Amino acid sequence: MRNFLKVIVFCSVLFTGSLSAQTLKFGHIDFQALLQAMPERETARVALEKVQTTLEGQLAAMQKEYSEKGKEYVALAQAKDANEALVKAKQDEVQSIQERIQTFQQTAQESLQKEETKQFQPVIEKARKAITDVAKEQGLLYVFEVNGVLYHSDQSIDLLAFVKTKLVIK
Repeated sequence: MRNFLKVIVFCSVLFTGSLSAQTLKFGHIDFQALLQAMPERETARVALEKVQTTLEGQLAAMQKEYSEKGKEYVALAQAKDANEALVKAKQDEVQSIQERIQTFQQTAQESLQKEETKQFQPVIEKARKAITDVAKEQGLLYVFEVNGVLYHSDQSIDLLAFVKTKLVIK
């Protein structure tokens, strides 16, 4: 039993000593700079702008219709011989268009957010995978986003160049 305890104590001292002898390696990266350098980001941005332009065109058409119907309503309401029922119908029509515009704006905003996620998520995932791969290759324990870190020493490895090389980005 005493020999067993001696072996356990000896092994724990050896194990503790080997852990303290290991050097801890950390890295950092400017994630936004990486995303800016990725060609896929530009493709995603162009696709998102195309959707945005289409939605803006539809909104402009609706606003034009609203403006025209609003002018018709004002002209009808100011007429001396205006039929009250007609004025009320035109007012309801203008309000209906206004409600459609508000609904469209909300729906368009949601649609644009979904499209942004759809376009940019694969780019972000590709960048994160490359960072993970490079970190493993470099034997790093942690990789920090450089914009969120107040200080990093010269011993911290900047992974931006390594990740760009992995992704074949100049």
